Amino acid sequence: MHELLNIFLSLPKEVAAALSILLNIGISIVGVVPSAFLTVINLKIFGFGGGVFISFLGELFGAIISFWLYRKGFHRFINQKSFNYPRLQKLLSVTGKDAFLLVFTLRLLIFVPSSAVTFFAAVGKMSMVTFLVGSLLGKIPALALEAYSTYQILHWTLQGKIILILLSLVLFIVIFRKWKTNSA
Repeated sequence: MHELLNIFLSLPKEVAAALSILLNIGISIVGVVPSAFLTVINLKIFGFGGGVFISFLGELFGAIISFWLYRKGFHRFINQKSFNYPRLQKLLSVTGKDAFLLVFTLRLLIFVPSSAVTFFAAVGKMSMVTFLVGSLLGKIPALALEAYSTYQILHWTLQGKIILILLSLVLFIVIFRKWKTNSA
C-alpha cells in the first residue's frame, strides 16, 4: 500500500482522483478485493472531505457498472439455477420498496461485502434505479463511518485508539467463539 500511496502522491491531484475512481470501479467489478485501502489513500491525499467524496464517487460508479455487468452476465444463469433453492429464489424476487430497504440496509453494514450486495441485486428482479437509490443512500453513512474511523486511526487520536481497541476486542471475541465452537 505504501508504494501505491507514493505513486498517487507523485501525480497531479486531478489525475490521482480519476485513477482512484477507476481503481474503485475495478475493485467493484472484481468483487473480492476490499476497497478500504483505497479509502485510506484517498484520505491521505485529499484530506477527510475530499477523500470521502472521491471514495464515494468510486464506489457509486463501481456499483453501477458492476450491477450492469453482473446483470448482463449472470442474470439468466442464476435465475435458472435458483429454482432449486427456495430461499435464494425469495431473495432474488424482491422488488420495489422491499428491494430498496434490503439494499439500503445491507449498504449500511460496512462488513457486508459490497460486491455481494451488488451481485444479488443484479441477478434478481430489482431495477437499477431501486438499486442505485438504495446504494446511494446506504453508502453515504457507511462510507462516512469508515472514513471517520480510518481518519482517526491514521492520526492516532484518542478516538482512533478507542476504535482500534474495540475492533481488536470484537476480533478477539469472534476468534475465541470460533475456536471454542471448533474444539467442542
